[in-house]
Amino acid sequence: MTHTTEFAPGLVVQGVVPPLSLSGYKLIAFDMDSTLINIECVDEIADAVGRKAEVAAITEAAMQGVITDYKESLRQRVALLKGVRVQHLEQVYAERLRLNPGARELVSAAQAAGLRTLLLSGGFSFFADRVRAVLGIDFARSNVLEVENGQLTGRMLDQVWGDICDGAQKRRTLLELASLMGISPAQTIAVGDGANDLPMMDAAGLSVAYHAKPAVRAQAKVAITRGGLDRLLEVLR
Repeated sequence: MTHTTEFAPGLVVQGVVPPLSLSGYKLIAFDMDSTLINIECVDEIADAVGRKAEVAAITEAAMQGVITDYKESLRQRVALLKGVRVQHLEQVYAERLRLNPGARELVSAAQAAGLRTLLLSGGFSFFADRVRAVLGIDFARSNVLEVENGQLTGRMLDQVWGDICDGAQKRRTLLELASLMGISPAQTIAVGDGANDLPMMDAAGLSVAYHAKPAVRAQAKVAITRGGLDRLLEVLR
């Protein structure tokens, strides 16, 4: 068992000795839902068809790691969204989705220190592409909801790299990008909150849990339990 230290109130570290050098890293990968942004998009979309509680229960079980087949859990949730109008997705984006505190500051600091930025989401490109643009993130990979006649079909589209961006895909993408950049996995940072972030966090040189589920917090080298994402900058100078 690694010794954990409360480095500052609401900031726990294990297996690393701060301060670390931000510019010593070359790539930072972020989960989106509940990490870069304040909501789980799939739960909010489900609200349109009166199925938020049902969908949120599956999301929570998947994030806690109780449901281990993330792909299947996501297919189940997306099937429940059949008939939701694209207009409702627009509304979720405009009215409910907010960047989490410190997201802009952390992304800007990472970019200023020369890191490339990556958004890896088990959520949907409808939101991920917009969040990527707002934050100026370099690369993004997420899932595409199928739309017909302005409505969700309850399915997702296959993409050139595979079917669903789950934990294994997040890990693979992080490692592939590191390889293309000619850097080692030790020079990467992964930030997440749910069980499907653990594979990429495990592969990265520095794993960061943000207001995360207990299982994720326990394994991360840095856990932020209070305050915004920019609290990572107290550890990384």
